[in-house]
Amino acid sequence: MNFETLAQQSISTQHETMAASVAQRIYELRKKSLMESFGGFRNEEHRLEYVASVRGIEFINDSKATNVNATWYALEKMTKPLVWIVGGQDIKNDYKSLKSLVEKQVKAIVCLGVDNTKICKEFGDMVSVIVQTTSAKDAVDTAYRLAESGDAVLFSPAAPSFDLFESYEDRGSQFRNAVNEL
Repeated sequence: MNFETLAQQSISTQHETMAASVAQRIYELRKKSLMESFGGFRNEEHRLEYVASVRGIEFINDSKATNVNATWYALEKMTKPLVWIVGGQDIKNDYKSLKSLVEKQVKAIVCLGVDNTKICKEFGDMVSVIVQTTSAKDAVDTAYRLAESGDAVLFSPAAPSFDLFESYEDRGSQFRNAVNEL
């Protein structure tokens, strides 16, 4: 190999190194601006909203889950053992699609609504603890007593809120307030 060939390879290697350095710098800038743009991101209020962790128990507000499909998504996203707060105005919900998720993850159910007969019937054979409540405060207090450190309390009602609350926002706000009072 002659000197000219070595010089050409050296220049080529320098160009590749320089190009890689420029690419890395651009990537880092993009990565930094992307991280900064997500830094202020907040999940939509009442939709899988982290409320607090109390004594190692996470409380998640999913009051916006006013149907079975939305609750299926919430249950599917959870990775911890759950105390599930569910219920509301019955709109002929079909809970069958939730059964495998409930069987796998839910250790206790806290019903929040006027009539929870259907929920009790659907899940009574797979969840040994089902408790009836009629206020957000009672539901949160009950879920807190049933949960252990490392668990999550998921408030994902799978039903509209109009049996006890003005709206899903009102229901979610009452849940959040009750958690913050623990």
